[in-house]
Amino acid sequence: MPPPPGAATSPAATVTATLSPAPTEAPAKPTGLSSNFLIDNFRKGGPIMWPILIVSIIGLTVVIERIFWWGGRWFRRDPKRIEKVFTAIENGDVAEASRLSRGSRDPVLRMMWNGLNHQHASLQGALQVAAGIEIKRAGRFLVVMDTLVTLAPLLGLLGTITGLIRSFSFLGNEELAVQAVTGGIAEALIATACGLGIAIFALVPFNFFTSRVSNLEFELQTAATNLEVMLGAQSAARDEMQIAGTAPSTGKGSSI
Repeated sequence: MPPPPGAATSPAATVTATLSPAPTEAPAKPTGLSSNFLIDNFRKGGPIMWPILIVSIIGLTVVIERIFWWGGRWFRRDPKRIEKVFTAIENGDVAEASRLSRGSRDPVLRMMWNGLNHQHASLQGALQVAAGIEIKRAGRFLVVMDTLVTLAPLLGLLGTITGLIRSFSFLGNEELAVQAVTGGIAEALIATACGLGIAIFALVPFNFFTSRVSNLEFELQTAATNLEVMLGAQSAARDEMQIAGTAPSTGKGSSI
């Protein structure tokens, strides 16, 4: 509170007021990219982190694409329609079976439709071609994921080597040698951890998608075998009926 006008101030009070430090503000916390844990570790990982980042982006993109594809296939499945097609073939109505399988998004029904419409030329060949197309669609990008599972740990190992080389290069310099050596070791460990993490992340969905492709291949083979057997039985029955219809009739023997 300021003194009233005309009041005398002591020299000690004046000196105290002059020497008292001004209130200081609390230091602001660091903001921006430097406070980001991931970006800091990315920088510490060295130049090998850039190819590791590219590999991780590709792996994540492939996994998301395959998840959506297999999720869509789950909704495209139509087992009841498949049973209707087999029932129509069993009843000898191949035209109805072809009509039921036409325009379907189920891979099994697409293969059956292709076989039914090319059975006079080569039923087995038509089924194999159609099944191969469906398996190729289901196994798309699996080679990429297999490559990423192998490539990511190798990139991490390369980062380990470069980090250790950087550490040993500073051992002869006594000034700041400890800080430089620890920085190289940190680079080696970060690169190794990132490479192994990406490989583990890609390995699990890779094995899952591979098993799904194997299951689809089994379903296609089973449906193709059933279709061949049923159409073969229908063809054999027609041949027997034609032979029975064209066989000469035997008359009664003449009396002597």
